[in-house]
Amino acid sequence: MQMPIDDRILEALATSGLVLSPSVIAFNIDKSRSEVNRRLSALVDHGLVERVKRGYYRITEVGEKYLSGDINPDNL
Repeated sequence: MQMPIDDRILEALATSGLVLSPSVIAFNIDKSRSEVNRRLSALVDHGLVERVKRGYYRITEVGEKYLSGDINPDNL
C-alpha cells in the first residue's frame, strides 16, 4: 500500500465527505482515471475505502484513522 497517490485519494475522499467516482478524484488530484481506479481497488482490499456501488467510493472509518495517523500502515 503506502504510495503517495493513495494518500491523495484518501484525502480527496475525506475532505469532500462525499461519495466520489474515480474520474472526479482523478481530476482533483491531477492523476489519470485509470491510475486512480487501480489504486482504489487496492484501497478497498485494505479496508480504507468502500465501494458504495459500481463506480462510486467513499472513505471508511479505517481510512479516516489511517489518515489521522492512528493506524500504522504496516498493519494493513
